[in-house]
Amino acid sequence: MTTIIATRSRFINQAEVVARALAARAKRPRTPPAKVRRILLAHHLLLGDTLMVTPLIAKLRARYPDADISMTVPRAIAPLYSTHPYGVRALPWDPRHANEALFAESRFDLAFVPGDNRYAWLAAAMHSRWIVAFRGDPNERKNWPIDQLRPYPDQPAAWGDMVATLLDGPAPEAFAATDWPAPVAKPFAAPTQPYAVLHVGASTPLKLWPVDRWTALADWLVARGITPVWSAGRGEEDIIRACDPQGHFASYAGDLDLPQLWRLFANSRLVVAPDTGVAHLSRVTSAPTIALFGPGSAIVTGAGDFWRNSPYRAVTVDPFPCRDQRILFRREIEWVRRCARTPAQCPDHLCMQAISFDAVIAAAVDLTSR
Repeated sequence: MTTIIATRSRFINQAEVVARALAARAKRPRTPPAKVRRILLAHHLLLGDTLMVTPLIAKLRARYPDADISMTVPRAIAPLYSTHPYGVRALPWDPRHANEALFAESRFDLAFVPGDNRYAWLAAAMHSRWIVAFRGDPNERKNWPIDQLRPYPDQPAAWGDMVATLLDGPAPEAFAATDWPAPVAKPFAAPTQPYAVLHVGASTPLKLWPVDRWTALADWLVARGITPVWSAGRGEEDIIRACDPQGHFASYAGDLDLPQLWRLFANSRLVVAPDTGVAHLSRVTSAPTIALFGPGSAIVTGAGDFWRNSPYRAVTVDPFPCRDQRILFRREIEWVRRCARTPAQCPDHLCMQAISFDAVIAAAVDLTSR
């Protein structure tokens, strides 16, 4: 019954967005603005993808230093933006609920849709005069409100760098730790000794690294005077129990919100995580970060040019035979090589098993020695 209600609420809210968008588009000229005072980034991306929009925000701030830049984000992610990195305002929202606060915003001169083009309808409903997004979405109904469709780059690049190409002009300056002040976080019992965070959870079982290698990595850290602490999402505590049956090391699984997790990462000697949103968050904190890439592409979701100065290493086996799909946000891109198969389609996740303990140790030695 709850699912039926949630589905109905989402449908009603989508219908309201479409109605508002049609009304707004009928009243506004579809011409580029002469002056840009207010800018919107419209999306409802997951954590990692949201953080990878940062290069576009940095580029917009450099181009329009006095503009109000706002970005719609899932409610759980909004607290990360409490310190307004690059002066951006986070507009928390949920497609399943009414969004009157969004519609109360003043008109936007310019809007960008970095991910799914369905959110162009939201940008139009929020009275955005000129909407820019990537071309190639096969569902033309999503593209109707868009004024300018731009191609994805035809050369390999990180998605964050690709998103920045929605705006003409030179690439943004490389990210620096001072560009994103730490968000306000509630107190929690943080480690007091030098420590490393081992985040063993992931958004899909296909990104899980073998348990015995996490255990061996914890032992390796202890031998070097660094205390490992465990991290995972709510409901993933069993993975940590398998890695550390005796409970030798502290676990923060499911206990921390995102600003607290930022603090945990920022003060660590090292963070190791699968290619998931947490690895992107660690990179933003400038903590030494190792990301383990199995089905994902170390090119598409790696550091790219924008985070080139961050202490970060991607560990993967490339090429890998079944990392052969070319779809990114429903667009087929010739140079992309990734895998979006389900656990039912790929029960063994060989790409994660192929990441050796020695390869991770080599990356850890490199990062910690620096």
